[in-house]
Amino acid sequence: MGAIKVHEFTTVDGVVDTPMWTMDYGFPDDLAASIGALTGSSTGILLGRRTFEMFAPAWSTRTVEDDEGAPFFNDTRKHVVSSTLTDAESVWRNSTVVGGYSPDRIRALKDDADGDLYVSGSATLVRAMLADGLVDELHLYVYPLAVGTGIRLFPEGTSQPLSLLSAETLSNGVAHLAYGPTAAR
Repeated sequence: MGAIKVHEFTTVDGVVDTPMWTMDYGFPDDLAASIGALTGSSTGILLGRRTFEMFAPAWSTRTVEDDEGAPFFNDTRKHVVSSTLTDAESVWRNSTVVGGYSPDRIRALKDDADGDLYVSGSATLVRAMLADGLVDELHLYVYPLAVGTGIRLFPEGTSQPLSLLSAETLSNGVAHLAYGPTAAR
């Protein structure tokens, strides 16, 4: 059985939507190593439909010469949670549509995994998995800026207790905060 490890780029005001603002901060070695630790233990990728549709054209043509993360994203089995997408394999190799969101289906994927499942972006999927207690580790890479508008991981009215697992400051000023579920009170 694997763990579900989520990676989100976010601003200090909680925006996770289309993080093009990350470009201004570069991708230093310590950030690459931190994300590499998450992908390194993963044997599967779990994505929502919108993130899959953004990632597929961006990653499917990249090679290791373009980006050292390309083999992971292209060679690893991708599980796409979608009630509308029917064919993912023709869009990006090693991709399967698992159907609409179902906590039982996600638990089965997790139970069957011989490594961890890596999730990036996919805010709607991540919100549902957090609410259903399916996320083992939530890795927030908090960029030192506020953008004021956009999709937030935790929209207004959301209550989600978490336990801090670790915190580190990266060389580009980004804070990497890792959280796990909080034991029932």
